[in-house]
Amino acid sequence: MDASSDLQNRVPRKRRKMQRVTMMDVAKLAQVSPSTVSLYLRKPGAVSPAAGQEIARAISTLGYVPNLVAGGLAAASSKVVSIIVPSIRNAFFAETVSTIQSELSAEGLQVILGHSEYGEDQEEALVRTALSWAPAAVVLTGLSHNAETRKLLQASGVPVVEMWEIGGKPIDMAVGFSHPQVGASAARHLLSKGRRSLAFLGARMQEDHRAAKRASGFAEETKRAAEPATCEIINHPGAATVEAGSLLLNRALRQIPNLDGIVCSNDLIALGALFECQRQGVAVPERVSLVGFGDLDFSASCIPSLTTIRPSGDLIGREVARLILASIHGERPEGTSLVVDTGHVLIERRSS
Repeated sequence: MDASSDLQNRVPRKRRKMQRVTMMDVAKLAQVSPSTVSLYLRKPGAVSPAAGQEIARAISTLGYVPNLVAGGLAAASSKVVSIIVPSIRNAFFAETVSTIQSELSAEGLQVILGHSEYGEDQEEALVRTALSWAPAAVVLTGLSHNAETRKLLQASGVPVVEMWEIGGKPIDMAVGFSHPQVGASAARHLLSKGRRSLAFLGARMQEDHRAAKRASGFAEETKRAAEPATCEIINHPGAATVEAGSLLLNRALRQIPNLDGIVCSNDLIALGALFECQRQGVAVPERVSLVGFGDLDFSASCIPSLTTIRPSGDLIGREVARLILASIHGERPEGTSLVVDTGHVLIERRSS
Protein backbone atom coordinates (compact mmCIF):
# COMPACT_ATOMS: atom_id res chain seq x y z
CA MET A 1 0.00 0.00 0.00
CA ASP A 2 1.48 3.40 -0.95
CA ALA A 3 1.61 6.43 1.34
CA SER A 4 -1.35 8.20 -0.29
CA SER A 5 -3.57 5.12 0.02
CA ASP A 6 -2.58 4.73 3.67
CA LEU A 7 -3.47 8.38 4.27
CA GLN A 8 -6.88 7.98 2.62
CA ASN A 9 -7.59 4.97 4.83
CA ARG A 10 -6.99 7.10 7.90
CA VAL A 11 -9.48 9.82 6.79
CA PRO A 12 -12.62 9.69 8.96
CA ARG A 13 -15.44 8.27 6.85
CA LYS A 14 -18.07 10.60 8.27
CA ARG A 15 -17.90 14.18 9.45
CA ARG A 16 -20.78 16.25 10.72
CA LYS A 17 -21.89 18.62 7.98
CA MET A 18 -20.12 21.99 8.10
CA GLN A 19 -17.98 20.95 11.10
CA ARG A 20 -14.70 22.87 11.11
CA VAL A 21 -11.52 20.89 10.48
CA THR A 22 -9.06 21.49 13.33
CA MET A 23 -5.31 21.20 13.80
CA MET A 24 -6.04 18.13 15.94
CA ASP A 25 -7.73 16.47 12.94
CA VAL A 26 -4.64 17.16 10.81
CA ALA A 27 -2.33 15.79 13.49
CA LYS A 28 -4.40 12.63 13.87
CA LEU A 29 -4.51 11.97 10.13
CA ALA A 30 -0.79 12.68 9.68
CA GLN A 31 0.03 10.61 12.80
CA VAL A 32 2.06 13.39 14.41
CA SER A 33 1.52 15.60 17.45
CA PRO A 34 -0.49 18.85 17.25
CA SER A 35 2.67 20.72 18.27
CA THR A 36 4.44 19.29 15.20
CA VAL A 37 1.60 20.52 12.96
CA SER A 38 1.79 23.94 14.61
CA LEU A 39 5.55 24.07 14.06
CA TYR A 40 5.13 23.01 10.42
CA LEU A 41 2.60 25.80 9.81
CA ARG A 42 4.96 28.38 11.30
CA LYS A 43 8.29 26.98 10.05
CA PRO A 44 7.93 24.14 7.54
CA GLY A 45 11.67 23.58 7.42
CA ALA A 46 11.83 22.95 11.15
CA VAL A 47 10.14 19.51 10.91
CA SER A 48 11.52 16.42 9.27
CA PRO A 49 10.85 16.01 5.53
CA ALA A 50 8.84 12.84 6.19
CA ALA A 51 6.64 14.49 8.81
CA GLY A 52 6.24 17.59 6.64
CA GLN A 53 5.09 15.46 3.71
CA GLU A 54 2.48 13.67 5.84
CA ILE A 55 1.21 16.94 7.30
CA ALA A 56 0.94 18.55 3.85
CA ARG A 57 -1.04 15.56 2.57
CA ALA A 58 -3.37 15.68 5.56
CA ILE A 59 -3.96 19.40 5.11
CA SER A 60 -4.82 18.91 1.43
CA THR A 61 -7.04 15.87 2.09
CA LEU A 62 -9.03 17.55 4.87
CA GLY A 63 -9.16 21.02 3.31
CA TYR A 64 -7.67 22.50 6.49
CA VAL A 65 -7.16 26.28 6.69
CA PRO A 66 -5.08 27.63 9.59
CA ASN A 67 -6.96 29.97 11.90
CA LEU A 68 -5.01 33.22 12.14
CA VAL A 69 -7.26 34.49 14.93
CA ALA A 70 -5.63 33.07 18.01
CA GLY A 71 -6.63 32.57 21.61
CA GLY A 72 -8.77 35.29 23.14
CA LEU A 73 -9.21 37.01 19.79
CA ALA A 74 -11.23 34.10 18.42
CA ALA A 75 -14.51 35.53 19.67
CA ALA A 76 -13.86 38.70 17.63
CA SER A 77 -13.87 36.64 14.42
CA SER A 78 -17.56 35.87 14.87
CA LYS A 79 -18.29 39.51 14.08
CA VAL A 80 -16.99 39.31 10.49
CA VAL A 81 -18.85 38.12 7.39
CA SER A 82 -16.88 37.71 4.17
CA ILE A 83 -18.71 38.53 0.91
CA ILE A 84 -17.10 37.67 -2.44
CA VAL A 85 -18.57 39.11 -5.64
CA PRO A 86 -17.35 38.77 -9.25
CA SER A 87 -16.57 42.48 -9.57
CA ILE A 88 -16.95 45.57 -7.41
CA ARG A 89 -17.44 47.55 -10.63
CA ASN A 90 -20.66 45.67 -11.36
CA ALA A 91 -23.63 47.75 -10.22
CA PHE A 92 -25.86 44.68 -10.02
CA PHE A 93 -24.28 43.46 -6.80
CA ALA A 94 -24.07 46.86 -5.08
CA GLU A 95 -27.70 46.82 -3.92
CA THR A 96 -27.40 43.28 -2.58
CA VAL A 97 -24.15 43.91 -0.69
CA SER A 98 -25.48 47.19 0.71
CA THR A 99 -28.62 45.45 1.98
CA ILE A 100 -26.63 42.60 3.54
CA GLN A 101 -24.35 45.08 5.28
CA SER A 102 -27.28 47.10 6.60
CA GLU A 103 -29.08 44.02 7.94
CA LEU A 104 -25.98 42.50 9.55
CA SER A 105 -24.61 45.72 11.05
CA ALA A 106 -27.83 46.04 13.05
CA GLU A 107 -26.77 42.76 14.72
CA GLY A 108 -23.20 43.92 15.36
CA LEU A 109 -21.66 42.08 12.39
CA GLN A 110 -19.21 43.66 9.98
CA VAL A 111 -18.77 42.90 6.26
CA ILE A 112 -15.47 42.36 4.44
CA LEU A 113 -15.82 42.54 0.65
CA GLY A 114 -13.64 40.83 -1.97
CA HIS A 115 -13.97 40.56 -5.74
CA SER A 116 -12.81 37.67 -7.91
CA GLU A 117 -12.98 39.31 -11.37
CA TYR A 118 -14.96 36.24 -12.46
CA GLY A 119 -11.91 34.01 -11.84
CA GLU A 120 -12.43 30.78 -9.90
CA ASP A 121 -8.77 30.60 -8.84
CA GLN A 122 -8.95 34.15 -7.52
CA GLU A 123 -12.15 33.25 -5.70
CA GLU A 124 -10.34 30.29 -4.10
CA ALA A 125 -7.56 32.61 -2.90
CA LEU A 126 -10.11 34.96 -1.39
CA VAL A 127 -11.88 32.08 0.34
CA ARG A 128 -8.61 30.86 1.82
CA THR A 129 -7.87 34.32 3.19
CA ALA A 130 -11.38 34.71 4.56
CA LEU A 131 -11.35 31.33 6.29
CA SER A 132 -7.96 32.00 7.88
CA TRP A 133 -9.68 34.73 9.93
CA ALA A 134 -12.49 32.43 11.09
CA PRO A 135 -15.45 34.46 9.76
CA ALA A 136 -18.97 34.13 11.11
CA ALA A 137 -20.12 33.31 7.56
CA VAL A 138 -18.97 33.36 3.94
CA VAL A 139 -21.14 34.65 1.08
CA LEU A 140 -20.27 33.71 -2.52
CA THR A 141 -21.86 34.76 -5.80
CA GLY A 142 -23.35 31.98 -7.90
CA LEU A 143 -23.01 28.21 -7.73
CA SER A 144 -19.94 27.76 -9.95
CA HIS A 145 -16.71 27.28 -7.97
CA ASN A 146 -13.65 25.12 -8.37
CA ALA A 147 -13.31 21.84 -6.49
CA GLU A 148 -10.79 23.18 -4.00
CA THR A 149 -13.04 26.07 -2.98
CA ARG A 150 -15.89 23.65 -2.36
CA LYS A 151 -13.66 21.36 -0.30
CA LEU A 152 -12.35 24.24 1.81
CA LEU A 153 -15.81 25.56 2.57
CA GLN A 154 -17.33 22.15 3.28
CA ALA A 155 -14.53 21.42 5.73
CA SER A 156 -14.62 24.83 7.39
CA GLY A 157 -17.68 24.49 9.61
CA VAL A 158 -18.59 28.06 8.58
CA PRO A 159 -22.12 28.91 7.33
CA VAL A 160 -21.94 29.47 3.56
CA VAL A 161 -24.54 31.28 1.42
CA GLU A 162 -24.31 31.25 -2.37
CA MET A 163 -26.34 34.18 -3.72
CA TRP A 164 -27.80 35.32 -7.03
CA GLU A 165 -28.39 31.81 -8.31
CA ILE A 166 -30.33 28.64 -7.61
CA GLY A 167 -30.76 25.47 -9.64
CA GLY A 168 -27.92 23.26 -8.42
CA LYS A 169 -26.82 21.68 -5.16
CA PRO A 170 -25.49 24.39 -2.85
CA ILE A 171 -22.48 24.00 -0.58
CA ASP A 172 -24.72 24.93 2.35
CA MET A 173 -27.39 27.54 1.57
CA ALA A 174 -28.43 29.42 -1.58
CA VAL A 175 -30.53 32.53 -2.27
CA GLY A 176 -31.44 33.74 -5.73
CA PHE A 177 -33.27 32.80 -8.89
CA SER A 178 -33.02 30.54 -11.94
CA HIS A 179 -31.04 32.22 -14.72
CA PRO A 180 -32.34 29.85 -17.44
CA GLN A 181 -35.87 30.88 -16.41
CA VAL A 182 -34.91 34.55 -16.79
CA GLY A 183 -33.75 33.88 -20.35
CA ALA A 184 -36.94 31.94 -21.07
CA SER A 185 -39.09 34.82 -19.75
CA ALA A 186 -37.33 37.28 -22.05
CA ALA A 187 -37.81 34.98 -25.06
CA ARG A 188 -41.51 34.49 -24.32
CA HIS A 189 -41.97 38.24 -24.10
CA LEU A 190 -40.42 38.89 -27.51
CA LEU A 191 -42.27 35.97 -29.09
CA SER A 192 -45.55 37.33 -27.70
CA LYS A 193 -44.82 40.58 -29.57
CA GLY A 194 -44.53 38.67 -32.84
CA ARG A 195 -40.74 38.80 -33.00
CA ARG A 196 -39.21 35.78 -34.74
CA SER A 197 -35.62 36.63 -35.65
CA LEU A 198 -33.92 36.97 -32.28
CA ALA A 199 -30.48 37.52 -30.77
CA PHE A 200 -29.00 37.31 -27.29
CA LEU A 201 -26.17 39.78 -26.77
CA GLY A 202 -23.80 39.03 -23.89
CA ALA A 203 -20.29 39.73 -22.68
CA ARG A 204 -17.66 37.65 -20.94
CA MET A 205 -19.99 34.64 -21.01
CA GLN A 206 -16.98 32.31 -21.05
CA GLU A 207 -16.51 33.41 -17.41
CA ASP A 208 -19.92 34.81 -16.43
CA HIS A 209 -21.70 31.49 -16.07
CA ARG A 210 -24.96 33.11 -14.97
CA ALA A 211 -25.20 35.22 -18.14
CA ALA A 212 -24.43 32.09 -20.17
CA LYS A 213 -27.29 30.28 -18.45
CA ARG A 214 -29.66 33.14 -19.29
CA ALA A 215 -28.56 32.83 -22.92
CA SER A 216 -29.17 29.07 -22.81
CA GLY A 217 -32.66 29.50 -21.36
CA PHE A 218 -33.41 32.09 -24.05
CA ALA A 219 -32.30 29.74 -26.84
CA GLU A 220 -34.23 26.76 -25.46
CA GLU A 221 -37.45 28.75 -25.14
CA THR A 222 -37.08 30.03 -28.71
CA LYS A 223 -36.84 26.44 -29.95
CA ARG A 224 -40.15 25.67 -28.24
CA ALA A 225 -41.99 28.54 -29.93
CA ALA A 226 -45.37 27.64 -31.45
CA GLU A 227 -44.43 29.48 -34.64
CA PRO A 228 -40.96 29.06 -36.22
CA ALA A 229 -38.37 31.39 -34.71
CA THR A 230 -34.59 31.63 -34.79
CA CYS A 231 -32.04 32.97 -32.36
CA GLU A 232 -28.30 33.57 -32.25
CA ILE A 233 -26.14 34.02 -29.18
CA ILE A 234 -23.43 36.63 -29.71
CA ASN A 235 -20.69 37.05 -27.11
CA HIS A 236 -18.20 39.86 -26.55
CA PRO A 237 -15.03 38.57 -24.82
CA GLY A 238 -14.53 41.69 -22.68
CA ALA A 239 -16.46 43.34 -19.88
CA ALA A 240 -20.20 43.96 -20.08
CA THR A 241 -20.21 47.70 -20.79
CA VAL A 242 -22.16 50.23 -22.84
CA GLU A 243 -19.36 50.14 -25.44
CA ALA A 244 -19.66 46.36 -25.64
CA GLY A 245 -23.39 46.76 -26.30
CA SER A 246 -22.66 49.03 -29.25
CA LEU A 247 -20.18 46.55 -30.73
CA LEU A 248 -22.55 43.63 -30.20
CA LEU A 249 -25.44 45.45 -31.86
CA ASN A 250 -23.31 46.06 -34.96
CA ARG A 251 -22.37 42.37 -35.10
CA ALA A 252 -26.01 41.34 -34.70
CA LEU A 253 -27.17 43.57 -37.56
CA ARG A 254 -24.46 42.13 -39.85
CA GLN A 255 -25.12 38.51 -38.92
CA ILE A 256 -28.94 38.60 -38.80
CA PRO A 257 -30.42 40.64 -41.68
CA ASN A 258 -34.02 40.29 -40.47
CA LEU A 259 -33.22 40.89 -36.79
CA ASP A 260 -36.33 42.06 -34.93
CA GLY A 261 -35.81 41.12 -31.28
CA ILE A 262 -32.84 41.45 -28.92
CA VAL A 263 -32.23 40.32 -25.35
CA CYS A 264 -29.11 41.61 -23.60
CA SER A 265 -27.27 39.99 -20.70
CA ASN A 266 -27.55 43.24 -18.73
CA ASP A 267 -28.92 46.76 -18.94
CA LEU A 268 -25.53 48.33 -19.72
CA ILE A 269 -25.23 46.25 -22.88
CA ALA A 270 -28.86 47.07 -23.70
CA LEU A 271 -28.13 50.79 -23.31
CA GLY A 272 -25.17 50.52 -25.68
CA ALA A 273 -27.32 48.63 -28.18
CA LEU A 274 -30.02 51.29 -27.88
CA PHE A 275 -27.52 54.10 -28.51
CA GLU A 276 -26.14 52.28 -31.55
CA CYS A 277 -29.66 51.74 -32.92
CA GLN A 278 -30.26 55.49 -32.64
CA ARG A 279 -26.95 56.27 -34.39
CA GLN A 280 -27.84 53.94 -37.26
CA GLY A 281 -31.48 54.96 -37.54
CA VAL A 282 -32.80 51.56 -36.41
CA ALA A 283 -36.20 52.27 -34.84
CA VAL A 284 -36.83 50.80 -31.38
CA PRO A 285 -39.27 49.13 -30.94
CA GLU A 286 -40.78 49.52 -34.42
CA ARG A 287 -38.04 47.53 -36.18
CA VAL A 288 -36.26 45.91 -33.23
CA SER A 289 -37.60 45.18 -29.76
CA LEU A 290 -35.03 45.35 -26.96
CA VAL A 291 -34.95 43.70 -23.50
CA GLY A 292 -32.29 44.15 -20.80
CA PHE A 293 -31.57 42.64 -17.41
CA GLY A 294 -31.06 44.26 -14.03
CA ASP A 295 -33.48 47.23 -13.97
CA LEU A 296 -30.66 49.69 -13.29
CA ASP A 297 -31.48 53.28 -12.40
CA PHE A 298 -31.37 54.60 -15.98
CA SER A 299 -33.63 51.88 -17.41
CA ALA A 300 -36.90 53.69 -16.72
CA SER A 301 -35.66 57.10 -17.88
CA CYS A 302 -33.74 56.41 -21.11
CA ILE A 303 -35.53 57.06 -24.41
CA PRO A 304 -37.29 54.84 -25.16
CA SER A 305 -37.56 53.43 -21.66
CA LEU A 306 -36.02 49.99 -21.40
CA THR A 307 -37.96 46.77 -20.95
CA THR A 308 -35.91 44.75 -18.50
CA ILE A 309 -35.96 41.96 -15.95
CA ARG A 310 -35.66 42.87 -12.28
CA PRO A 311 -33.78 40.31 -10.15
CA SER A 312 -34.75 41.88 -6.77
CA GLY A 313 -31.23 42.41 -5.48
CA ASP A 314 -32.48 43.95 -2.23
CA LEU A 315 -34.65 40.92 -1.47
CA ILE A 316 -31.68 38.64 -2.12
CA GLY A 317 -29.66 40.69 0.37
CA ARG A 318 -32.33 40.48 3.06
CA GLU A 319 -32.71 36.71 2.65
CA VAL A 320 -28.93 36.17 2.73
CA ALA A 321 -28.71 38.15 5.97
CA ARG A 322 -31.66 36.24 7.44
CA LEU A 323 -30.03 32.86 6.76
CA ILE A 324 -26.71 34.01 8.18
CA LEU A 325 -28.30 35.25 11.38
CA ALA A 326 -30.40 32.09 11.72
CA SER A 327 -27.24 29.99 11.38
CA ILE A 328 -25.29 32.07 13.90
CA HIS A 329 -28.15 31.93 16.43
CA GLY A 330 -28.67 28.19 15.93
CA GLU A 331 -32.15 28.65 14.47
CA ARG A 332 -31.75 26.85 11.12
CA PRO A 333 -32.82 23.21 10.67
CA GLU A 334 -29.97 20.76 11.24
CA GLY A 335 -28.56 18.74 8.37
CA THR A 336 -30.46 20.51 5.59
CA SER A 337 -29.44 22.62 2.61
CA LEU A 338 -31.59 25.75 2.51
CA VAL A 339 -32.59 27.23 -0.86
CA VAL A 340 -34.60 30.45 -1.20
CA ASP A 341 -36.06 31.35 -4.60
CA THR A 342 -36.46 35.15 -4.83
CA GLY A 343 -37.82 34.98 -8.38
CA HIS A 344 -37.66 37.66 -11.08
CA VAL A 345 -40.07 40.18 -12.64
CA LEU A 346 -40.21 41.33 -16.27
CA ILE A 347 -40.82 45.09 -16.41
CA GLU A 348 -42.39 45.97 -19.76
CA ARG A 349 -41.54 49.43 -21.07
CA ARG A 350 -41.38 51.23 -24.43
CA SER A 351 -38.33 49.44 -25.91
CA SER A 352 -40.35 46.28 -26.61
